[in-house]
Amino acid sequence: MAKRKNDLVPLGDALNAFIKANKLQGGINKVEAREAWAKLMGNGVNHYTSGVELQKDTLYVSLTSSVLREELGHGKSKIIAMLNEELGKDLIKKLVLR
Repeated sequence: MAKRKNDLVPLGDALNAFIKANKLQGGINKVEAREAWAKLMGNGVNHYTSGVELQKDTLYVSLTSSVLREELGHGKSKIIAMLNEELGKDLIKKLVLR
């Protein structure tokens, strides 16, 4: 019977290596950005949100209320800062409300 290698690798390191090897970080960032938007904006804004999409460093948010779009447009820089803080990295540089 063959002997097993006993090279112990922490699970976090193994997962990070897997993500890097399979180029999955972009997809993970998209999901994390969507979740951060939902968490930070709450039910009131989420009710009027029809789509959240991260493309490169820009977050595109589709809203069904033009009034809400206008109101959120006044605080874009604060929203970007809050989202990046929630994500724990400087991922979003620009916010487009449509």
